[in-house]
Amino acid sequence: MTRNPPPGPAASREASPDGARARTTAEPRPDGARRRRGGVRRGLRALAGPGPWRRGPVLTAAALVLGLLLLLHAEIPNGWTGNLGSLVETFLPWFGVFVPVLLAGALWRRSASAVVALLLPVVVWLNLFGGLLLDKSRPAGDLTVAEQNVDAGNPDPARTARDLAASGADLLALVELTPQSTGAYEKGLAGAYPYRAVQGTVGLWSKLPLSDAEQLDIMDFGPLAATKPLAEKTAGNRALRITVTTPRGPLTVYVAHLGSVRVNPRAGFWTTSRDIGAQILGKAVAADPSRRVVLLGDLNGTTDDRAFAPLTSQLQSAQDTAGNGFGFTWPAAFPVAGIDQILVRGVQPDSSRVLGATGSDHLPVAAAISW
Repeated sequence: MTRNPPPGPAASREASPDGARARTTAEPRPDGARRRRGGVRRGLRALAGPGPWRRGPVLTAAALVLGLLLLLHAEIPNGWTGNLGSLVETFLPWFGVFVPVLLAGALWRRSASAVVALLLPVVVWLNLFGGLLLDKSRPAGDLTVAEQNVDAGNPDPARTARDLAASGADLLALVELTPQSTGAYEKGLAGAYPYRAVQGTVGLWSKLPLSDAEQLDIMDFGPLAATKPLAEKTAGNRALRITVTTPRGPLTVYVAHLGSVRVNPRAGFWTTSRDIGAQILGKAVAADPSRRVVLLGDLNGTTDDRAFAPLTSQLQSAQDTAGNGFGFTWPAAFPVAGIDQILVRGVQPDSSRVLGATGSDHLPVAAAISW
């Protein structure tokens, strides 16, 4: 006698209508069981995959590197690196643009670690440059001074002269003058500025009397400097010192155009001429007995650059003290660096600003000072 096995848990036997045969049908699996098994699988996948603190390791590392670069920029060496430290410091504020880029990547990857790591560059950047985002100007000032690199290749110096005269500055320093353009500036500025002093490629136009103008040699150095003819030195002179007679007493003004810089594969960020000029100018200012000193010029670098320590250690930046914004002046079409400077000692900057374009490749800067 053969016994049929009892039906399993997943099947049942069902008689046919005629009772002659039977068929087996599958029982439906309960919905609750399916949900439980699906939840287990999802949990296992979540445990096996990276969580929010493990996602985006490259973004996290990039955020930390950016923060350390901003924090330790002064430790980046010059010398054998091709003046990498100075190059980084010239464009240091622009490293802040990487923060929103990295933040967007961190949010896209849902990386909690990258978001937290970004706190380092944000805090350091705000500590370095956050103050520049505030308007520190005051409605005061005994005297307004201005400076512009007027561009040796300026196609319309007459227009530049008109625009600068309209600024209303009491003292106007121009650098990168040429024998061909100097006459146009003298003519265009004569009505507003009865006093002027030009030494080679730099000059000062003034509404107040000037005296004791002398050129300052910041370019000719080394053993061959003494052999250079005086007339040649004078024609290419790039700095002068002069005394301005004001109702509040004498004011010593330096006008300077430091040497150009170059970026090339062999030398890297070449700044030799500029750096030597900054040292010579710094020594001159340090030895100057005048209580009140103003330096107006194109320094071919920003005050964040360590190369200007001989100047920034004894002079304060009008833009940093009383400006609004970064003071970018070059190139005029899309300024990325504030290389035109107004630095002072013994007077108080009350306001500082970048003026509108005048046809040069640099924007002019102006500051109101008082004492």
